[in-house]
Amino acid sequence: MDTKTYYDVLGVDKKASADDIKKAFRKLARKYHPDLSKEKDAQQRMAEVNEANAVLSDAEKRAEYDDMLNAPRGFSAGAGNPFRNAEGFDSRDFQFRRQSMGGDADYSDFFREMFGDAARAQRHGSRSAGAQAPIRGEDQHASIELDLMDSYQGTEKTLSLHGQSFNDDGSLRQQERQLQVKIPAGVREGQMIRLAGQGGPGYQGGAAGDLLLEVHFRPDKRWRAEGKDVYMPMAVTPWEAALGGSAEIHTPAGTLEVSIPAGWSAGRKLRVKGKGLPAATPGDLYLELQLHIPPATTDQERAAYQAFAKAFPQFQPRQGV
Repeated sequence: MDTKTYYDVLGVDKKASADDIKKAFRKLARKYHPDLSKEKDAQQRMAEVNEANAVLSDAEKRAEYDDMLNAPRGFSAGAGNPFRNAEGFDSRDFQFRRQSMGGDADYSDFFREMFGDAARAQRHGSRSAGAQAPIRGEDQHASIELDLMDSYQGTEKTLSLHGQSFNDDGSLRQQERQLQVKIPAGVREGQMIRLAGQGGPGYQGGAAGDLLLEVHFRPDKRWRAEGKDVYMPMAVTPWEAALGGSAEIHTPAGTLEVSIPAGWSAGRKLRVKGKGLPAATPGDLYLELQLHIPPATTDQERAAYQAFAKAFPQFQPRQGV
């Protein structure tokens, strides 16, 4: 019988690198996370993805999993089973809930084929399967979208999360909960915020896993962040571009008075030190100067442009083109 492996769930080859697995997990997490996805089976698929990642992203667990995939079918899950009492890891780490594969039992075909009835007894705490150590819950991943200003000021966000918890009989139940999250000032694009104990539930009295929130900034035409530096366009007039001057501008760091140097050129930036994202050593703010030409809609404005042209008879920008 063909069975779905964790490699199949993540869509990677069995020889995939740790980086390949990480990239595949992040891609699927963005696609199926119940708080973000519009897929009908997002919650079930996310549970599979989290479970697969929990094993394949851990080098030791992955090695044991690969050994198990390559083991002869029908071996016993009794005392000779090398996976039964591995510290921090046992056959339950390989469990797929069959509901997510169209079945109605607690175990995947793969789990049952590999460990048989002895594994079933072990899962349900049978004395004959040996004492079970507490198992820590899985770390889970989610994305959080912020405005750039949230990073300057810090903020609090309320998240609605879909998760799981164990019933008294060891079965899983779905639950939705609200979580108040404090966002510290200075967070950056792509940074992970770790919320201890807010991930998957532990088993047999084990501690809950952690929730890892990946930070993303909403697109904003006013400014953008690159690392801890911030970039924003700044309009300058022809006379400011030629003669220089001072201007008051509104930035994410507040209202600033800046000096515009004479002699504008395309692509020029002004650096305002320490006005980027907050940090022990703050980032910088870069003002990208953009020349704006006023329209000539009245006779007086047209006359001003004609006088301007006469004042620069030697100016030939297209010469030599």
